[in-house]
Amino acid sequence: MGAVAASWPVAAQGIYTCTDARGRKLTSDRPIIECLDREQRVMNKDGSTRSVLPPSLTAEERAELEAKERRRAQERLAQQDAVRRDRMLLTRYPTEADHQRAREVALDDVRKAIENSHQRIAELEKERKPLLDEAEFYKGKPLPPKLKQSLEFVDVAVEAHKTLIANQEAELRRINDLFDQELERLRKLWAGAKPGTLPLQADDAGARGTTLR
Repeated sequence: MGAVAASWPVAAQGIYTCTDARGRKLTSDRPIIECLDREQRVMNKDGSTRSVLPPSLTAEERAELEAKERRRAQERLAQQDAVRRDRMLLTRYPTEADHQRAREVALDDVRKAIENSHQRIAELEKERKPLLDEAEFYKGKPLPPKLKQSLEFVDVAVEAHKTLIANQEAELRRINDLFDQELERLRKLWAGAKPGTLPLQADDAGARGTTLR
């Protein structure tokens, strides 16, 4: 509003009043930004009209100004958020060793899940062997329903754990990628970069909120 106010003709001190586009009657001790596209009355203390301030902007110009103000406000909030996130990172991870420990903690549960699935597959393969041995007696013949069902159960369970392993391995990569991005940023902050001055990476906005901690 400062640039706009500077373009107004200098008016005597008084009370500014107008009715905005929503029909609201507004009063201020300075020109009213909501009424840039319409005249504003400058009143004396006794309520009499001292002067009339003509419109300073057209409706289109005012809409453009308001859009610029919104963008500036969003940029200010984004900058404040970037500063806050960087300061939180530095507080959480004063050193690279702290960051590495956090990475290992985040990865540990996923690695255990993968290990459990491998162990379960090994157990299922052991369960499958006697079933296959029994199935040898029925070559060329239909398998008994119970035997067939048992073999199918083992097959389905093994495939389910293989899928779990693939998903958990993808999760390992995701976590490592997030920590790698974080570490790259932290190294610059540790080296003296001021919080909020580094460009955000593609996943920064969501990554810090979802990284396993």
